[in-house]
Amino acid sequence: MGAITAISVFLADDNLIVREGVKALLDLEDDLVVVGAADDYDSLVAGAEAAEPHVIVTDIRMPPTFRREGIDAAKVVRKRHPGLGVVVLSQYDDPEYAVSLLAEGAAGYAYLLKDRVGEGDQLARAIREVASGGSVLDPTIVEALTQPVTADGALTPDEEALLTHVAEGRPIKAIAVAEQTTPADIATRIEKLFVTLAEGLSAGDIGSLDRLKALHQAIVDREEQGQSLSRLLPGGVADLMRAQGRRVGESEECEVTVVMSDIRAYSTIAERTDPSVLARQLNEHRAAMNRAIVDHGGTVMQFVGDAVMAVFGAPVALADHADRAVVAARKMHAAQDEVNMRWEVEGLEPFGLGIGVSTGTVAAAILGSDERLEYSVVGDTVNLTQRLQQWADPGETVLSDPTMHALSTPVAAEALEPAQVKGRQAPVAAHRFPPRVAPVVA
Repeated sequence: MGAITAISVFLADDNLIVREGVKALLDLEDDLVVVGAADDYDSLVAGAEAAEPHVIVTDIRMPPTFRREGIDAAKVVRKRHPGLGVVVLSQYDDPEYAVSLLAEGAAGYAYLLKDRVGEGDQLARAIREVASGGSVLDPTIVEALTQPVTADGALTPDEEALLTHVAEGRPIKAIAVAEQTTPADIATRIEKLFVTLAEGLSAGDIGSLDRLKALHQAIVDREEQGQSLSRLLPGGVADLMRAQGRRVGESEECEVTVVMSDIRAYSTIAERTDPSVLARQLNEHRAAMNRAIVDHGGTVMQFVGDAVMAVFGAPVALADHADRAVVAARKMHAAQDEVNMRWEVEGLEPFGLGIGVSTGTVAAAILGSDERLEYSVVGDTVNLTQRLQQWADPGETVLSDPTMHALSTPVAAEALEPAQVKGRQAPVAAHRFPPRVAPVVA
């Protein structure tokens, strides 16, 4: 079983005393190590990019404008490092900040109040939780979200339940499904609910009313602008789909190159590795793969266990999708090699990747329901890519024959003997790189 290793933390706060105080708290924990600090937006983004921490702990308001630089900077870094955990420390118990933080999903985020951080090991537990993809919300915020102030207890049980749905950030369509009614009915009931609150609130409760209005508006905006897609689809895909006016279930045929990777002997590694350590390794692996793919114009379609699937040429058409895919495959191997070198120092088992690449026609579409959507490409090319990936040993990439012919810049690859794959009658020709070197016979 692998040893439990330290979680690296990057701190951001414009107040030196606060930074040093938080660092002192974390220094008490054997499994947490501070690897850097920042005092404004720019130094947070640049410092976190350089340090590549597992978790960022940040204040909300920092220079230059003292608005929400901490949240914005953390999200910028997290786009390039999807496995990154974020803990926001704030002196504000306004739920609006929590809603802003969690607007694109709660996984890997925590929101804590500064004046409660010193209570026990709350901060350390939150860091460990977000490092493994969990989320934490301060009880004060939860109470403000789910039990806002009402006038004279005038809300009915149904109204209380509806208010809880709204506070939880659930889309109107999702609330309608839960309540077995229509979205239009839910929208009307929400409007009436806020009228009731407004009529009953005294002057001293205006702040609570403002917060509830902000929560309601956030839900309405996400629904009207289609931002629920942004939480469910790969980065950038949702915006393009909205711009194109594409509808759920509507497909288009396109020529793409598909890339699939898989960790060799993953089940064996999982059997002898501490689950929390394995979760961190998977997060770091996925972040490295994501960067290699996105940096070369690909779209990450799925992370399924230890497997990664990406497509080049959809939803944005690319004339050189095959070239980009092959370069990305090289970078994926190189990126994992770098991660493995860091893990070796920590005594962790390395991941060896086998990658398959295939070029051909697919059908691309947004599939699913209002509750769950995904952008998918389907067809024989996808199936073939998976089969080719199974032919690749650690460190190898196997290319389909169509991919080799689509390359504008040839690669040095070894032609494999045509072989049968499941679902195809004719043997499949493929190519492996780097080519295997025959042993020298003395």
